[in-house]
Amino acid sequence: MGEPGTPPMPERTPKALRAAIAQHAPQLLPDFDAHWKRYVADAYDISMVPAFMARWWGEYAIARDPRLDAHVTALEHRAAYECADPAEAKALLEEASDIRHMAARAEPGM
Repeated sequence: MGEPGTPPMPERTPKALRAAIAQHAPQLLPDFDAHWKRYVADAYDISMVPAFMARWWGEYAIARDPRLDAHVTALEHRAAYECADPAEAKALLEEASDIRHMAARAEPGM
């Protein structure tokens, strides 16, 4: 997944993921930190960590590749703002969803 030169996925830990986001996709960092603080750090409940990691793992996997990120954003934008045909909008959103699911399966080092 990703173009040549796309940074590899980090170790699958919150600390490593945060460091990768800070270095390669800093636009995600404010939302990552706010989400961590609200649902994990302030909750004192580690049961939230797997869901948190799943969401942000996929977000970073896409954001680290600017071309892929732009493609997914364009699909979602077209579906929301440019499609008059519900079937076409659904197809665009399904394509974006498929990409997000694929990104979430990225392994460390990929």
